[in-house]
Formats: sequence, C-alpha cells, structure tokens
Amino acid sequence: MINPRLAWSAVLLLAGAAQAVEFTEIQPADSKLVFTSKQMGVPVDGGFGRLSGQIRFDPAAPSAASARLEIDLSSIDAGSAEATEEVVGKQWLNVKAFPTAGFQSTSVKALGGDRFEAVGQLTIKGRTRDMTAPFTFKQEGTAGVFDGVFVLKRLDFGIGEGTWSDVSTVANEIQIKFHVVAGAAQH
Repeated sequence: MINPRLAWSAVLLLAGAAQAVEFTEIQPADSKLVFTSKQMGVPVDGGFGRLSGQIRFDPAAPSAASARLEIDLSSIDAGSAEATEEVVGKQWLNVKAFPTAGFQSTSVKALGGDRFEAVGQLTIKGRTRDMTAPFTFKQEGTAGVFDGVFVLKRLDFGIGEGTWSDVSTVANEIQIKFHVVAGAAQH
C-alpha cells in the first residue's frame, strides 16, 4: 500500500511561456508534488510536503531554461499513517539511505502556446533515469506557475522491492503531478 514516486519527480518542473521576465525563486509554500498509484486497481493519492531547488525560466527564451528540484522524501503522505510508515522503509523509498529525490533538467523546449517539455534526469534511491515532463506555464502577477503531469515507472527506481515488485498488487505506473510557483528574479 504505498505510492512512492516523486519525481521528480518532481519532479520535474520546469518552465515556460511568454514574457521577458526570468522566474527563479521557487516558492515552496505554494508549490506541490502529488501522485496517484493503483493498488489492486484502486487509485490511491499521496504527495510530498517539501520541495526545493533552483529554476531559471524566461518564457521568451525557453531553450535557455534550467531546473534543479529536490524532494524531501520524508515529507511523503501516502494516504494513511500505515501506508506512509511502510513507504519510507527500505523496500520502498528507503528514506534513511536516500533522504531526497531530485530532478536536473538538460533541456526545455516550447511545444506551442503555453505548453513546454522539460527533459532531464530523475534520481530516486540512487538510480538515475532519463525523464520527460510536459508542462504548461502561465504568469500570475509576479509569479510564474508551472503545472505538469508525467508517469513514473516505480520499478525503474527500485521502489517496491521484494514481494512489492508484483505489479498486480501495486501498479508499476505512478502518475506524478506537479505545481511549481516561482517568483520573478530580483535584479
């Protein structure tokens, strides 16, 4: 009963859309990373309470954007106290050995309109995999808002080992949703 998946998860978050302002200051209190896994076919929601990192995004020049995000894995809420206690353990996230997960972008490209795609590397439990995270960008006052969704395959990162590697109990695919709010750079 666990639904780890960060992302890098959150992860993932980069930027994008149309203004000559660079957004750099992630606002952790306004940003969130949530996930949905399926246990025996039933959707189970969860999330992470602490996300930090650095972002550089000018919607007028998305190819120059970059992002480095870090998720505090101990901040997970897996939907119940029992599930949360299980998921931080060695067979799932192994938070004692791997307290954080991270995403480092390698490129960002515009897809048209307010849509973008961040490509980079997601690291969870010491395993690094290439990841693509599509997202939208909109400016709200002096803040840039990045929203995206991608699918993480938990077994690629050793999340849910041993008896938990049976995907008929907990699905391999975990949907990750991110909402990152960043303030404009202070010059």
